[in-house]
Amino acid sequence: MNKILEKKLLATNIYEMVIEAPRVARKAEPGHFILAMADEVGERVPLTIADFDRDRGRITLVLMVVGTSTNKLAKMEAGQELYAFLGPLGRASDLNLDGTVVLVAGGVGTAPVYPIARAFRQRGNKVISIQGARTKELLFWQDKLASVSDRHILMTDDGTFARKGLVTEPLKELLEADPQIKCVYAIGPTIMMKVCADVTRPFGVRTVVSLNTIMVDGTGMCGGCRVKIGDTTLFTCVDGPEFDGHQVDWPLLFSRQKVYHSEEKCSLNRYLEAAHIR
Repeated sequence: MNKILEKKLLATNIYEMVIEAPRVARKAEPGHFILAMADEVGERVPLTIADFDRDRGRITLVLMVVGTSTNKLAKMEAGQELYAFLGPLGRASDLNLDGTVVLVAGGVGTAPVYPIARAFRQRGNKVISIQGARTKELLFWQDKLASVSDRHILMTDDGTFARKGLVTEPLKELLEADPQIKCVYAIGPTIMMKVCADVTRPFGVRTVVSLNTIMVDGTGMCGGCRVKIGDTTLFTCVDGPEFDGHQVDWPLLFSRQKVYHSEEKCSLNRYLEAAHIR
């Protein structure tokens, strides 16, 4: 069993959890994910590792409450033990890159972006981070991400904090101004990642996206996370979760994300009714 050591609310419906997991922490690298289950009837929830402390044997996760299983996880408190905790899984981020790197974090995507930014900074790369959210209340870890960035740009869609606009606006400005940018990492809502890839394509800049949210089983058994990358069909959980954003078949990905929508809605409604929340 893996105990929850710390839990706190970061933003609206977004929680940070520190988990006791010495064996996972020992092997964790930026880009890896874990699978967590709150109880024996919950589904496996894939969460990208947001931070890790090898010496203390701890893993930090950031969780956004969306459906039944994330509701269950969010209701757990420090001192409780998760029913299941598996990892690290997936392929680690490819950090073998020189030059300037731009990392675009949309919403809860700030969590997986942080360890990647820190790793690039430790390698000596120049790191520019663009962090955005729909509104001020959904921003978190601004100082933390800024601490591992040479330049940190904040955006909100509605202008309630920092610069008003989409993260793609400063991304395009940076690409136009700096030919030394060698790579862009974009992690966040699917539509944001797709548009970031559209912006970088004319500049020929390598663009990496994380498709974590499409995973179901997380171990390559169910096939639910199939994605088309170029002419090849791959599995997000074992071949990713990071892929070349210019090669992703985005229309197919959007359609696959809707496959279990009705089942997820039904499950959540039943859970809320049973919990007397509705």
